[in-house]
Formats: sequence, C-alpha cells, structure tokens
Amino acid sequence: MALRALWRFIHRFQLIRWAILLVLTLILVMSAYFTYEAKTVDMADIKSSLQTKTEIYDHKDNGVGSLYSQKGTYVSLEHISKNVQNAVISTEDRSFWTNPGFDIKGILRSVVSLIINRGSIAGGGSTLTQQLVKNTLLSQKQTFLRKGQEIFMAVQMNRVYTKSEILAMYLNNAYFGNGVWGVEDASELYFGKHASELSVGEGATLAAMLRNPSYYNPIDHMDNAISRRNLVLTLEVEAGHLTSAQADAAKQTTLTLNNNYNEDSTDKYPYYFDAVIEEAESKGFSENDLLNKGYKIYTSLDTNYQDALDQTWANDNNFQNDASDGTKVQASSVAIDPQTGGVRAIEGGRGTHVFLGYNYATQLHRSPGSTLKPLMVYTSALENGYHYDSELSDKKQSFGKNNYSPSNWNGVYQNTVPMYTALANSLNVPAVWLLNKIGVQKGVSSLKRFGITLEKKDQNLAAALGGVSTGVSPLTMARAYAAFANDGKMPQTHSIRKIVDATGTTVYQADTQSKQVMASSVAKEMTSMMMDTYNNGTGASAKPYGYTVAGKTGSTETPKEWNVNGDKDQWAVGYTPDVVVATWTGFAYTTKTHYLQTGDGGNVDSIFKSEMTNLLPETAQTQFNVTSASAKVAAITASSAGTSSGSSSGSVWSDIQDGIQDGVNTVKDKAQEWYNDVQGLFN
Repeated sequence: MALRALWRFIHRFQLIRWAILLVLTLILVMSAYFTYEAKTVDMADIKSSLQTKTEIYDHKDNGVGSLYSQKGTYVSLEHISKNVQNAVISTEDRSFWTNPGFDIKGILRSVVSLIINRGSIAGGGSTLTQQLVKNTLLSQKQTFLRKGQEIFMAVQMNRVYTKSEILAMYLNNAYFGNGVWGVEDASELYFGKHASELSVGEGATLAAMLRNPSYYNPIDHMDNAISRRNLVLTLEVEAGHLTSAQADAAKQTTLTLNNNYNEDSTDKYPYYFDAVIEEAESKGFSENDLLNKGYKIYTSLDTNYQDALDQTWANDNNFQNDASDGTKVQASSVAIDPQTGGVRAIEGGRGTHVFLGYNYATQLHRSPGSTLKPLMVYTSALENGYHYDSELSDKKQSFGKNNYSPSNWNGVYQNTVPMYTALANSLNVPAVWLLNKIGVQKGVSSLKRFGITLEKKDQNLAAALGGVSTGVSPLTMARAYAAFANDGKMPQTHSIRKIVDATGTTVYQADTQSKQVMASSVAKEMTSMMMDTYNNGTGASAKPYGYTVAGKTGSTETPKEWNVNGDKDQWAVGYTPDVVVATWTGFAYTTKTHYLQTGDGGNVDSIFKSEMTNLLPETAQTQFNVTSASAKVAAITASSAGTSSGSSSGSVWSDIQDGIQDGVNTVKDKAQEWYNDVQGLFN
C-alpha cells in the first residue's frame, strides 16, 4: 500500500520528469562552466612554458642555474625514439591518435570509480591529453569537478595543438623518478643515451615507470622494472606496435644502467634560490610565472661567499651533536653587503633541502637574545649623552614597579663598569640599568629604526636582554647591523637586483637606497665598542684568526624549571666594512630533550668562526677606520702615565683643553638628543 501511494504521488506530480529536467539543467550549466574555463585558459602558452626556464645570474651577471617546474631538457618528437612513443601510447592511451582528447570508456571507468569511492575518483581512465592538462593546468586532486575541467580542457587542447605536439609535450613533462622530468633527461639518467637512441626494451622500461616512478624505476627496483617492462611489451603486441617475436626478444635483453645525466646547478644554491622565489613573490610575481615564464633574474649572489659558507655547513663538527632521537640541531646564516644591502649568501638550514620549504635564514622568528642590546640600548644611550667609557651601575638590584631583577650570566657583579666593557662582556644588569635611565620608549624607538618593531607587551626593561616575543631572522639582524658597518645608513636587503622578462623588458628593479638611522659618529663609536666583543668579550672564541670583526653574540636560556644547562637559541652577528654575517643555531622545536647543551659538540662560536675564516679572504678585506674601545682606553691610560711627571702648567692646560672638548661633546650630544626627540614625533 505504501509503495502504491508513493508511486501515485510521484506520478501525480511528475517527479521523474522534474528530476530528469533538473539533471539535464545541471549538466547544461556545468558544461557551460567547463567550456568557459577551457576557452579562457591560456592554452597556447603551455608549449612555450615547457620549453623555457627562468635563468638565475649572480652579482657579476654570470649564470648560476635555473628555476623550473616539472621540466626536463625539451626535445621535439623527431628526437624521441618511436620505441618509447609506441610503448607509452600502448600503455596509457591506445586511441590517442584518433580520440578528441578524452575516451568514453575511460570516462565510464571514472564514473564507476566515483560511485565506489563515494565522490572521490581514485584515478585511471585519463587520456595522454587529459594527463598533460592535469600536470600543466590543474591540481593533482582527484574530484568530479576536476575531472570535468580536465575533459573539457583536453578537448580544447586537442583543438589548439596537433597530436604530435601533444605527445611531445607529454613526454617532455612526464616524471620518471629520481628527480627527473622529461624523456630526454630520463634516457640520460637510466641508459646514458639520448631519447632518440632508445631500444625497444629501454623504451618500454621508461613507459613502465609512468605508472609509479618510485616503484618501477630500475635504479631502486630492478626486478619491478623488468616485470613491468615485460607487461608493457605485451601491451605493445596487443596494440599492434610489435610482433610477438620482437617482444619476446626484447624481454630477453638485460637492462644495462648508465648514468650520463648532468644535473642542473639549481641544487647547488637551493636556499638562495628559494629566497629568490620568496622575494619575487613578495613583489607580486606568482610562483607559477617564476618557474614557467622564462625570466632572467639578476641576483646579489656571490658564489665565492656561498661556497665559503657551504664549507662550514659540510662539516658536522661545527654543529652540536644530534639529539638522542637523531634530530639534527638546526642552524642558518646570511651574509650581506652593508653598502648595497645585497644578500651575498644564504644557508637556510641543515639536513635534506625541501624545495620552497622552511628557510631558517629568512623566515625564522626566534628571540634574538643579547644581540638586541646594541640596537635598543647602547645606540640610544650614545645618542642621549653617554659615551663608550661612561660608568654604568653593575650592582645586583631591582627596577620598576614590578621589581624586575636581572642577573649577569656569569654571576659576577661590580659596583660600576664602563659601557664598552658591559657591551663586550654582555653584562645584563648594566644594560637594564641604562635602558631604565634613558627610558624604555627611547629604546623601542631606536629598535624600530633598525627595522624591528616590538609588540606593546614586549615594551619593557626585559627587552634589553632580548626577552621579547617578537622573533627575528638572521636576515633581519644582518640588515640592522649593516647600519654600523655603513656609517649609520641601513640598506634595503635584497637577493634580487632586477628581473627581465622573455622580451628583454626589465619588469622589476630593486630599491637599493639606504636610510640614515643614526649619525656616522654614533655608528663609529658603536663599532669601536663592538670590536671588543670578538677581541676579548663573549665572542672571543668565535674570532677568525688574523681578522678584526665587530658585532655581538647572544643566547636565550632554557626555562629554569627544566633544571638543565643549555640554551634555546644562540646567535652571533659580526661585520667588517665589507660584509655582515648573522648566524643562528637551535632546534626547530625546543623541548627538554631538544636544546643546545653545553659541551655537546659545536655551538654558534664554532659555526661563526669557521664561516668568517672561510669567507673573509674572499672579501676586499677593508680595515675599520676606528680603534677598539679597549685600545683607546689603554692608549689614554698610557698617555696619562707618560705625562703625569710633566709640568703642572702643562697639566692645567691639558685639563682646560679636556674641559672645552667635554663641553663641545655635551652640546653636540644634547643637540643630537633634541633632534632624535623631534624626529621621533614623526615616526
């Protein structure tokens, strides 16, 4: 009774007809949508994009590699053996030469797959043309919507290109395992010959890999490759491309491997090339265009600098030992030209490089530790009336309403200490005392000039020691310290100088202007103090033998409740007039078992010393035009001792001269302070 009632209801309101109409309308709408997409896609650009690569040039305009996506060495169909053409067609698309871009049987198989897999297509049923569309225009996700797009675009591709052009594009775009795209490079990798020279068995072997390159390639799985090759040969017989005798003969041949493939130099500078893409994307270029439009990208890369850093990265002894579970300690480094801001070299991490993966040199956000002191505290102090030898309080004490009580890392305290000594030895109490005297906001403003903006919650005395949630990267720190090496002018860091498109038109030019962030005299006095960091301060063990380097080291401690002796992060930033190098090391994720342990292999000092030892001989080796603060004090002390026995009149005259000079310095410092205050109103 219930079924009859239901049927009468359906019949009365003609629901079946309405359902059919609805389905047909849906098909019409979807067809119109897919047709529009197929007509508007830049189909004519596919062939040219597969044939072109974006070329990368170094700072001297020498070619150093290419950027490309899923491309091999492009060869025309005439230079691809019929043996591989027939094998691929027999295996992947027997109706290739006659179908309109899709195959009805394949579509039916996809529909069945759609039903079985509840809306998700498991794969299969695609023609060569559809596979080419998928690889060049669409995502790899298998859905009903994408399958519809694939079919309609395949039809459009069939109208734009000849079958020979489509087959050539497919074979030049296909992936054959072991990081190789395209039949020409695959032929060189596996058999040491050109694609035009492939035998019947070799052609079948390459065709066999298309189903699963990692499982059927003969380098990693010879037995699987031979088994699949023999199946392909049988399919060629069924398709009429081989006789049974020819197939049997090919099955008896031995697969002889011979690698004659010359890898592109893209892999030689992987993190630098990643940074180039990252920077270009920030300027409005899409990743797809960068990999496929045939640009010429002129960079700031210095291959000598990069090779020098690579030497350090190749020696595991420079780094802390692996954690007990095998996790590698991470590290990153960047070298820049302080005059131009050009990024000369990048080390973006340790371990296996992942294309466009995480770059610790440019994308890191970690606490800078005491490397923040020169930027936030000491530069601001010099601009507010203090001098390199000003006496700072170094007593154990508390500050502010919250009774903030910093501790010196070495547990040693003096009543007072000169500023240059406090900086070189990275003493915490004097730095906090000084920031408290000049005012936190002046320190925050100073830091902002160097390109580091603190969040409101971090604008306190603890920031003097790098205790901030605002993380920084080596690139950010290198740029900030470049101002000290460049007479107070901070450059715009850039890895790209210009980009030229395929027509020869310059479509991007880097902004290389520098910004004056402090007076030249302040930069020189800061350099004078920071030379002692590596002469006799916290960076003494990181100093490269025979060279003078200025800069600052820093670290962040593990939580006290862990009760362990180690750091979360370690930093070393150093510079000469020619180059600035910023280096960081630490674990990707700091835990109780993943932290920098004291005495467990190398640390930031060993990394930095090795880098600078290798790199500085490649620079112009320009000398600083200032003397270290400790050397100045020693000279003054010696001079005072030598003149102490002189006439009292000479001493009086000297005192008068010193008094006049001190007065002049005070006026200059006060004027600079007023200028900074006024300037701060407009920041």
